[in-house]
Amino acid sequence: MKFSDNEIRDITNLLKEGKALPDKYRFLLFEEDREIELIWNGKSKEITNIVLPFQTIEHVDEPRTENQIKKQLDLFDINSGRQLKGWTNKLIWGDNKFILSSLKNGPLRNEIEKNGGIKLIYIDPPFDVNANFHMSVEVGDANFEKESNFLEELAFRDTWNKYHDSFLSMLYERVILARDLLSDDGSIFLHCDYRLAGKIRLLLDEVFGENSFINEIIWQGAIGDTSAKNKKFIKSHDTILVYRKNKDSCIWNDVFQEYSSTSEKLYRYQDKIGRYRLGPIDNPGGGGYQYDLGYGEKPPSGGYRMPKETALKLIKEEMLVIEKNKVPSKKIYMKEGVRCKDVWSDISSTQGSETLNYPTQKPEKLIERIINSSSNKGDLVFDFFCGSGTTAAVAEKLGRKWICADLGKFAIHTTRKRLIAVQRELKKKGDYFRAFEILNLGKYEREFFISGLKDLDEEKENIIVKNKEIKFQKLIIEAYKASPIQGFKSLIAVKNNRLIGIGPANLPLSRLYAEEILNECVAKRITKVDILSFEFEMGLFPSIQDKASNKGVDLVLKYIPKEIFDPRAIKEGKVSFHDVAHIGVRPIYRNNQIAIELTNYSVFYTQGITTIAENALKKGGSEIIVENGQVLKISKDKDGFLNPKEVLTKEWHDWIDYWSIDFDFESKKEIIQYYEKDSETIKTEWTGSYIFENEWQSFRSKANRSLEMVSDFYEIGYGIRKIAIKVVDIFGNDTMKIIPVNMSDKI
Repeated sequence: MKFSDNEIRDITNLLKEGKALPDKYRFLLFEEDREIELIWNGKSKEITNIVLPFQTIEHVDEPRTENQIKKQLDLFDINSGRQLKGWTNKLIWGDNKFILSSLKNGPLRNEIEKNGGIKLIYIDPPFDVNANFHMSVEVGDANFEKESNFLEELAFRDTWNKYHDSFLSMLYERVILARDLLSDDGSIFLHCDYRLAGKIRLLLDEVFGENSFINEIIWQGAIGDTSAKNKKFIKSHDTILVYRKNKDSCIWNDVFQEYSSTSEKLYRYQDKIGRYRLGPIDNPGGGGYQYDLGYGEKPPSGGYRMPKETALKLIKEEMLVIEKNKVPSKKIYMKEGVRCKDVWSDISSTQGSETLNYPTQKPEKLIERIINSSSNKGDLVFDFFCGSGTTAAVAEKLGRKWICADLGKFAIHTTRKRLIAVQRELKKKGDYFRAFEILNLGKYEREFFISGLKDLDEEKENIIVKNKEIKFQKLIIEAYKASPIQGFKSLIAVKNNRLIGIGPANLPLSRLYAEEILNECVAKRITKVDILSFEFEMGLFPSIQDKASNKGVDLVLKYIPKEIFDPRAIKEGKVSFHDVAHIGVRPIYRNNQIAIELTNYSVFYTQGITTIAENALKKGGSEIIVENGQVLKISKDKDGFLNPKEVLTKEWHDWIDYWSIDFDFESKKEIIQYYEKDSETIKTEWTGSYIFENEWQSFRSKANRSLEMVSDFYEIGYGIRKIAIKVVDIFGNDTMKIIPVNMSDKI
């Protein structure tokens, strides 16, 4: 086909600029080689290549310090049980797009490659169901639903406001980045359901190539709506799509499904080798070998099917069972199982003690089968929608290294508890386990949000993002009952002689931005400032408040509630911005040892508006809300009259889900690595903070809801040191308190 001069000019210019050709040109130019491609509104070939440094917030290499591990000689100090070298597993909090990009293009890529690269990726992304993924939270003897915060909604709830188009765009970019991270012999398992399975398969065909497709696995793990009114076949499966990085090779290990109960009855005997049944060794047609083994056995009428030498060899190997006056029989062992087919009906949904009340949790047996099939011991496994941490837990138990990531802070906290429990389990058995660290995707540049991500967006997108930011700030200022101000770089409002800064809408408020506000306060002699945000970077407080106090600035951090998006709540003045929690502790001294007692914990949450909830209640109905730091149950009787409010958080410690201690907080500096601009040189930089070494912890589990309020005693030397106490509440929000101790005065 001939092109006009104008079309030839347009194509030439686009190619010179490195931009994608419009579909009409691509399909005409490459008509003979055209492959099937999934097209949707907003599809872009532009992939982010941003590199942000990873900041280590917490380090866990022992579940508790009181006992030592003696077996881990190659990785661990025989005297302490602490990991001294080798790979440290990573649990990363942040937007997985930036995490993937930073892993792919940043310094951590070198460490990944030194450990063989990523061999297996399993992801279970949100299914684009517009579902409301509330988390079940236990308070005392009651349960209530924790609403997702603003950032968690990006991960769990109605995220894809352009329907399937925006979901596919989200997934497309991340899958491309994941592909580039995979080792040449690696593979990816993508978990999805009927809503998008067909479209996702076409997407993966495009990214990996049709020839890289391995399997479409049907997992019959759950039963859908069985209502008779639902006039369709009952939904009973999810789909897992499997692709390899290299169509010519990938890691593969045969995995087996268990035999049925009927088979187990057949193989009813068992010895040190395994389960077996007894099989005849006679020659039923006659004409077999005739001989006497000399054990008083009854020779078979048709003779043996093997020569005497073979029979004697089997006796020596304990493979023949010989009884007096009976025909000998041979042990026939049950093999490993039936080779797995692509329909998995033998693994049920998560239940029993494994259940964590996490809405997207998958059973460990499912992930175990996946990891065993496509990785080997010591290999690196990656899950960037980790949820409740099933992939990390199973990988640890199977001797794999792992990286897991999630945007939800509640998910990170759930995974942390789960992995400590796994460490405790392995430690009790004397098995190996690796240290893991919790990372922030640190130093989020505010300009990324205000100006747009230059790697992805053009000028029009920048304008849209900027306008959204302005509207967002106006809404916050109105709800906070503050007045806008001009003339400041980072401060945008004032209330009661306190200046106000507001964090970005789509990112945690970072240390960098908090310091930017603090520096402006110092420069302009401002002594009182509030910083408002939906979420705060882990490890931000109390260090930033201490830094502000040293500079003469009273800095207060406040959470923005989701109720600001409810016009009724703003109109009624019911929007409550709550402070970061307060921790009370008491050190207990004994000779050269110290223990910490947790004495108080105060929170200031509000979730839900009482009047709105009361008006919405039906007769005999009930609802749980959070008001001014108390979890309340409101209800109506059968006649529609309100019952007295029931307070569920009867004690201050009902708010605590987890707490831990670092007995020497300033012993390990927080170091970040980054590539120097315009060079491949890796630079290191101290952030000015320290890594929390998790040396002792107590937390609630589904099986055990109790908490220890006093830690074990810990031996420390003479002199002054700082002890850090971290508390995580039932919502997954963390707060830290640092106290100085001087053992020289106590001994």
